[in-house]
Amino acid sequence: MRCWRTSPRVRCRFDFDKQVAIRLAEQLGATPGETLERFRRIVPSTTKPPLPAIAMLGETIVHGEDIRRPLGIRRDYPIGVVTETAQYYQGSDLVVVAKGRIGGLRLVADDGPFTTGSGLLVSGRTLVLVMAMTGRATYCDDLEGDGVELLRSRCGTT
Repeated sequence: MRCWRTSPRVRCRFDFDKQVAIRLAEQLGATPGETLERFRRIVPSTTKPPLPAIAMLGETIVHGEDIRRPLGIRRDYPIGVVTETAQYYQGSDLVVVAKGRIGGLRLVADDGPFTTGSGLLVSGRTLVLVMAMTGRATYCDDLEGDGVELLRSRCGTT
């Protein structure tokens, strides 16, 4: 998989999976041991993507849950953290298309202060709302309200 030498997004025609594959290939060592050593050397790095800290926190929560849920591992987060994450996603299409996904819906958390939008009601735990806002359709099973099926249809098959 080869992309031309320009910015990573442009050279891969904005194909996220291709970008990840190329970056992974750049970091792989000749052996698994060498790859692990390269990883260990980068752990203390303070380099970060050009995203707001809250976006990176959201990515950590969402992808952590992507791993935990299939394994049956539950993680409780401080309500302030998931509320702030939900507030970020409700107004952003920067990393994920959350803002567009929840248009015309009223989301209301039943475990904290988060609420947003107007329209058909979708309610549930703040973390579950975050996961549904980021396109995880399976989390819609844990939500209630007249807007759940519309939200699920906007999530796709994730």
